[in-house]
Amino acid sequence: MINPQLGGAITNDAWITKNDVPDPEVLPDLPGYHVLVRPTSIKEKTKGGILLPERARDDIAYLTTVGRVLKVGTLAYEDKDKFLAGAWCKEGDYVCYQKLSGTKFVYKGVKLLLLFDDQVLMRISDPEDLDTTLVLGN
Repeated sequence: MINPQLGGAITNDAWITKNDVPDPEVLPDLPGYHVLVRPTSIKEKTKGGILLPERARDDIAYLTTVGRVLKVGTLAYEDKDKFLAGAWCKEGDYVCYQKLSGTKFVYKGVKLLLLFDDQVLMRISDPEDLDTTLVLGN
């Protein structure tokens, strides 16, 4: 999706496969220190159930960088100098990453993102917990 209010930037939501499309049954083998993520779509309502206007959804799409971990490479989080406390994430976790991180590709009709293990910024229990609508008001 191209957002004219954001200087014609392609938003992150343009790189999301609809949620009703299932994950591929067989995933590719990952090289070393990589994490395979499926970006999640933005929400259409606030936590209180208020439907968000399209402009707000466009802004959220630009800001949102959340995905679900589908697979973790065999060497991911093995560098004990970087990851003293162990792995940051595992399969099934929701993670946040920087907007322009990783390598985007389509695998079996699903848009995916290949990140290095140190590009995962944080793990969250539920993507709905991120309320970017608060950021939009400032």
